[in-house]
Amino acid sequence: MSDSEELAQLRRRVAELEVELDAAKHEAPGAPERSTRAHRWRAISAAVLITLACVLAPLSATAVWASRQISDTDRYIETVAPLASDPAVQATVANAVTNEIFNAIDIQGITTEALNAIAQQGLPPRVASNLQALSGPLANGVQGFIRDQVNNFVASPEFANVWQTANRTAHTALVNMLEGNQGGAISAQNDTVTLNLAPIIAQVKERLVARGFGLADRIPTIDKSIVLAQSDSVTKAQGLYRLLNTLGVWLPIIALILFVAGVYVARDHRRALLLGALGVVAGMLALGVGLAVGRALYLNALPPEVLSRDAGGVIFDTIVRYLRYGIRAVGALALIVAIAAFFSGPSVSAVRARTGFKKGIGSLRGSAESAGLNTGRVGSWTYAHKRLLLIASVVGGALVLTLWSRPTVTVVVVIALVVLFAVAVIEFLGRPPTDRSPLEGARS
Repeated sequence: MSDSEELAQLRRRVAELEVELDAAKHEAPGAPERSTRAHRWRAISAAVLITLACVLAPLSATAVWASRQISDTDRYIETVAPLASDPAVQATVANAVTNEIFNAIDIQGITTEALNAIAQQGLPPRVASNLQALSGPLANGVQGFIRDQVNNFVASPEFANVWQTANRTAHTALVNMLEGNQGGAISAQNDTVTLNLAPIIAQVKERLVARGFGLADRIPTIDKSIVLAQSDSVTKAQGLYRLLNTLGVWLPIIALILFVAGVYVARDHRRALLLGALGVVAGMLALGVGLAVGRALYLNALPPEVLSRDAGGVIFDTIVRYLRYGIRAVGALALIVAIAAFFSGPSVSAVRARTGFKKGIGSLRGSAESAGLNTGRVGSWTYAHKRLLLIASVVGGALVLTLWSRPTVTVVVVIALVVLFAVAVIEFLGRPPTDRSPLEGARS
């Protein structure tokens, strides 16, 4: 936009204000009071609607995560699959499985019994005594062999397959647990969450037998569970899950409607949009802090003899990682909206930024025209439909972001940059009809 156009716009705005002022002078005596009351109610309504939207924003992100990420089996398996390759989780599972095998088989007793049987085969006393001295190292060797086989198994692709299969089977039990039902591989009783290790122990038993360790046949079917969490927060989590899962996708829709309605009702739409976007950013920050506090509470509830803090932290971070992605993405989007609302305002810095942007684009267009690159009819059409094209660019970016299944901060920023680039292209192509290129000036 040229300086003459900006001056013309300012003159039109001054004329409009003079007309409004003249009309206000001729209003009825009670009109100003009624207008003031209407403005007050509009401000209150806008503030209430936008505040409710900002409060519902973090709950909406959590509701979408609960209804899609936790309730959907395929997405849940995709979430927990990386845990099978985490060293802390592997160590925890290996220790638990190994301890259960040692409890099921008395390695020391079996070794001593075998050596006594050999000693009774008419061996010299000195040889028999030496055999008894080897009982301890031999038992340790057998235990080491078993431990190595368990560690090798949990580090193998076979364990990853068993892990996914077990979690797929246990997913229904997890949902039942969160809904307050009991039973299955994962259950919650007396404010305790447990995980059944029986499928993993069965796979280790088959592996030991296949490696020639016949004593593994003595391992009975072990229905062993390890405690993942023990706290009254389990019951609270069940209630919160049921609430959020019931709301599902409706909560973010309601929050968006309230936000749009609040901005529409407000007298200053731009200022309402700016404050509302900042409120959403604050809500996302509050939810992030809540997750950090919840993580600390979860780790404090873990029995140290059952699950290490490292493994517990990895499990928590893995389960909620997509919720964190959503928090960051929504927060980044709201921050971008707030920045756009600020720079579209009347502040000195915003006006200077817009003026500098337009002058820079205009200078670039002038240089291109000096080099013989004239936009011609395309430029005239673009300038005539500039507002529509700008709206289409913003709406298109919003549509892409809405249809993106799992937008991250990177996705949000890239889409925003693409929209900004589209705006720059529109400004560049939009050649004002009053502008004349240097070549046209030379001809005239």
